[in-house]
Amino acid sequence: MNATASPGPEPLRCAVIGSGYMGRLHASKFAASPDWKLVAVVDADPATAQAVAAECGTRSLSDHRELLGQVDAVSIAVPTSLHFGVARDFLEASTHVLLEKPITVTVAEADQLIALAAAQGLVLQVGHLERFNPALLALDVGRGQPRFIEATRLAPFSPRANDVSVVLDLMIHDIDLILDLVNADVERVDAVGTPVLTSDIDIANARLAFSNGCVANVTASRVSLKVERKLRMFLPDSYLSIDLRNRVASRHSRGQGEMAPGIPMIESEEHSFESGDALAAQAEHFARCIREGREPFASGVSGRRALAVAARIGELLERC
Repeated sequence: MNATASPGPEPLRCAVIGSGYMGRLHASKFAASPDWKLVAVVDADPATAQAVAAECGTRSLSDHRELLGQVDAVSIAVPTSLHFGVARDFLEASTHVLLEKPITVTVAEADQLIALAAAQGLVLQVGHLERFNPALLALDVGRGQPRFIEATRLAPFSPRANDVSVVLDLMIHDIDLILDLVNADVERVDAVGTPVLTSDIDIANARLAFSNGCVANVTASRVSLKVERKLRMFLPDSYLSIDLRNRVASRHSRGQGEMAPGIPMIESEEHSFESGDALAAQAEHFARCIREGREPFASGVSGRRALAVAARIGELLERC
């Protein structure tokens, strides 16, 4: 008798709320995943919703409230100012939520969403996609050990995300990674930045000093002529450089032998990683956390922590 594979779990019913640039990408990943059944896409602009729904083979709606109580989970990719209200509606309807970054506009709003999710045993995941970067996932990057971190995130100008400053648009990705890597309290923040093409901050630099002695220097620009996403770390016995965009990592550390009396040799290694699909990995992780009752990599709590540091940076930049 031939053995037959046991069927997998039933797909979770989901909807994507917001059908703009990121929402369209989310919808395509959920529609293609065996973990999910995409039952609707929603956008305040009916034509936009209809176009994305047609691409994904599902229906379109213009009001997210029509789905309350009708789906297991939602991916929310509306403008940041709407995150809190839409996510609250679904959490109150006992629906798991994947919420684009930043989690909310204010820390107080984030606290309310976290409390709502916890009270009902729901997954609240934040869309910090760099958590799923293959170069980070495949390496032991020394969590809790970095002594100095330098993060650089540069991008040409795009009108897509000009409703927030460059801190909430770009820098918050690296803030989230750094907080996860250092795992210590931020004791001091210094920051400088300026508007260039918009009325908000378009280029910024921040210095974070942690309670364990680590220091992080973070630069973000959305008015650059090139694209760059790099993370460099000084560890107790090595130096690690990660090109997040091109998925290349190099490590330089003390080796055997001496290059001069009392000076150890330096050993270097470099690794390249296959191009991963971070959005698909994020959707898969979201489903797994729901089914297994696990806390996601980028939980509401970690999203709130990144937002709190970003808010401190923002307050300093307002004084510039």
